[in-house]
This record gives sequence, C-alpha cells and structure tokens, in this order.
Amino acid sequence: MNQISFREAFWVWLKIGFLSFGGPAGQISLMHNIIVDEKKWLDEKRFLHALNYCMLLPGPEAQQLATYVGWLLHGVKGGLVAGTLFILPGMLMILGLSWLYVLYGDLQLMSGLLLGLKAAVLAIVFQALIRIAGKALKSQLHYWLAAAGFVALFAFNLPFPLVVLGAGIIGFISFRFFSFDSAKSPQDNHSQQSITDLPTNLQSHWVGTKRTAITCAVLWIVTVAGFYYAFGANNVFTEIALFFSKMAMVTFGGAYAVLAYVAQQGVEHYQWLQPGEMLDGLGLAETTPGPLILVTQFVGFLAAYREAGLEPSLWMSSLGALLTVWVTFLPCFLWIFAGAPYIEKLHGKKSIAAALSAVTAAVVGVIANLGLWFGINALFEKQHKIAQYGVDLTLPQLSSLDLPAFALTVLALLMVFLVRLPIIPLVAICGVLGMTLELVS
Repeated sequence: MNQISFREAFWVWLKIGFLSFGGPAGQISLMHNIIVDEKKWLDEKRFLHALNYCMLLPGPEAQQLATYVGWLLHGVKGGLVAGTLFILPGMLMILGLSWLYVLYGDLQLMSGLLLGLKAAVLAIVFQALIRIAGKALKSQLHYWLAAAGFVALFAFNLPFPLVVLGAGIIGFISFRFFSFDSAKSPQDNHSQQSITDLPTNLQSHWVGTKRTAITCAVLWIVTVAGFYYAFGANNVFTEIALFFSKMAMVTFGGAYAVLAYVAQQGVEHYQWLQPGEMLDGLGLAETTPGPLILVTQFVGFLAAYREAGLEPSLWMSSLGALLTVWVTFLPCFLWIFAGAPYIEKLHGKKSIAAALSAVTAAVVGVIANLGLWFGINALFEKQHKIAQYGVDLTLPQLSSLDLPAFALTVLALLMVFLVRLPIIPLVAICGVLGMTLELVS
C-alpha cells in the first residue's frame, strides 16, 4: 500500500482551491483529473461513490466532495484541510471584490463590467443546465420530474424543499413498487479494481470523525444562538445566521439549486439586495475560484452594509460576509463527518439511489427556473406578476428589453455553445465589451 504524504496532499488541495473555476461541473472534473487520473490516489469507482453521496446532501457538492476525499485519504485532518482550502482562496477574493463593489460600483467602467458579467453568467447557467440535464435525465420519468420541478417553482412558487421531497418520494416508490430502476450509475460501467488502496484505516478514525461532527454541530448552534440572544431576532447578523443556517439544511441539488433559493429569499423576502445585484454577485463568484455558493458571502456583505443606514461600515459588512461563510459551510463539514462512516451501507441501497436519482432530475427543473428568473431580471427593466387561481409567476414586459444586455447575452451564448470558449476568456471578453458599450453609450 502506497502511503500518501499529508504535506503533498496539502499542496494539492491548495492548488485545487486556486484552480477551481467553472462551477460544480468544472470543479468536480478538476478533482477527478488530479485525484484519479494524475495522482491515482483513488480509483474511478470510489470517486464516483463519494460523489453520489455528496449529491444526496444539502449544499455545494464539490466542496463536500473535497472534504469527503480528504477524509478518505487522511482522516479528520485531511477532511478539514481539503474542505477549507477549497473555500479559502475564493472567499478572500470575493471579500476584496465586495469592498470594490460598494466603493466603486456606481462608476461607469464598473457598471459596464457588471453588464458584461451578467451576460456571461446567463450563458454559463444555461450551459450548466444542459450539462446537468444530459447526465441526470436518464428516463421518461426523469424528464417528467424535471418539467414538474420547473412548473412548480416558476408558475406556482412552491417551496423548494417540497419539490425535492416530492421527487424523492416518487423515485423511491417507483423503485419499490413498480420495479422501475432509475438509479443506474455511471460507475456500474467502470472496473472494480482499485488503483490505490486507501492510505488510512477508516475504522480506526471513526471515533475522531464522530467527535468532530459533534464539535461542528455545537459550534453551529452556539453561533446562531449567540447572535440571537446578544442582538435579538430583528438584528441583521441574527437574520444572516438564521437564514443561511436554514439554507444549509434545505437546499439540496448543488450550487445552482441553492442560488435559486437564496435569490428568491434575499431579494423578495429580506430585500437585502436587488435582482440585478444578485446577478452581479453571481458574476463575481463565477470569476473567482471556489464554490459558486460563495455568492452568499456577497449577499451577507451587502445585507450588513445596508443595515448600517447612513453610515455603512466596511468592517461590519465584512463581519456579515464572514458570518455567512461560517454558517453556510460549517454544516457541510458536519454532513460529511456525520455520514462518512456509514456511506457504504447507505450507498448500497438501490431504493435510496433511486430516490436520489429522482431528486437530481427535479433539480434540472430548478436550474431552468433559476436561469429564466435571472434572464427576466437581467434583460428586462420591468416585470409584472400574475397571482390568481393558485398561479404565482413573474413575466417580463417585452417593451422594456435592454438591447445592449440582450446583444451581449446572445454573443456570450454563441461563444459558449459554438466557439466553446472556456469560462475565464468568456468572462474577460464579456467584461471588456460591457465596459466598451458603457463608454460609447
């Protein structure tokens, strides 16, 4: 058995943290290339085994996958280091960009840059939709579930957890009572032979894993309760702690599904930011490494910044951003350390795999809803709501189409789907074109 140096793993996880652009699909591909193909630390079967478990959890699957693989390789310390380094570079970059946004966001060049970023983000979201749909929709049932998920959210504004729960129940019942196997995994076609034996005795560090899971749970509860009792329920920091803690528990289906929930609540319920600003934040997250869910850090930053009223404080805003990151990702470590020792038993049940496969199909509809919601708010200056007979949806006023934004979005879509331009050149080109349009207009 080849022992893997913890020092070597540290530098590999740091490298992944700085290179993890392109959303969850790109990040998972990056980890696969380095961990499986280049380093040969895990074989294909075990890597996909871990990924399937992370897809079952709420929150960003790529960060949780890094934590889980780190745990497999070096126990608790490996999981903590891998999961933290996956977040840290992007977190620091977005914090700095948030400062620049509130200080210079009204400048002409900054406005043009953000115009270009919105176009690039829309193209990237629809690219992600097609990629995920290609992998998730394996049967006619999956297509129906995806369509139902989209209609439930866009036309009826049903709660996301209800959509996920319903899809999971349908998948479970279809397998148990109708012998419909919707849970076939790509890993079934791969070799069963391991490339590298696991370098740790997993059974030996189960106790430490459980202790760490309990510690994460205690820190999470103490944080939320501490802000609640210190500042009251209506304080912005208490609201941040409570909202993003709830988000960490109910947002299944990966980063894009999480963003749909955050956008709806942050814009419409709490009114921390405007729809266009949510797109700006997503643009910042798309141009920096790390999970796309780090856009929540931008939301927490603006929420704390505006709560200060006439005398906003960048330092208090930074506290809001860091608190958001803390309560968003602490549960991610909890889910991995609490469930990792039992992953083999959980993954071995085909009925659970069928339920997960159905949930993933419904998430395709969630992402479609997210893309349409962003598109309506980015490309049209005015919208109108229809709320009657149980229907609750927002439609654009076609006469309010923003022609420069529309032209940039069409160009971005062409660069993504025809030229197949990578994400960094795409964002750079759209940003330059946006600034150019702003200067000449």
